[in-house]
Amino acid sequence: MTPQEKALIGLYRALPPEERRMLEAFAEFLAARSAVAPAQEALTEPVPIPRPEEETVVRAIKRLRATYPMLDPRALLHETSVCLSQHVLQGRPAREVIDELEIVFARHYQKMKTEGEKGKNG
Repeated sequence: MTPQEKALIGLYRALPPEERRMLEAFAEFLAARSAVAPAQEALTEPVPIPRPEEETVVRAIKRLRATYPMLDPRALLHETSVCLSQHVLQGRPAREVIDELEIVFARHYQKMKTEGEKGKNG
């Protein structure tokens, strides 16, 4: 184990339970954001993945990343992190946040598609 890993574990253990959950959620978010399968980047159409009845915000982000693998995660970072923060820090209900995330991803996809069509035609 590296000194950085030991330091992170020490910081984690020093946090109260609610803040530990926030740190875990953010770490899952970062891991999902950076896990881009190169073969999927070439996809141009969304891969429909049904929304489960019960879903966490972090799992919804992972599902939406898999649904829209053609989107650049960096372009979505600000909006997805704001939504995640509203849920974790402000207690906004997961269902509301996930509804908003669905809209965010669909909007980014439509923008990408529109810009692609403009590039072909202009």
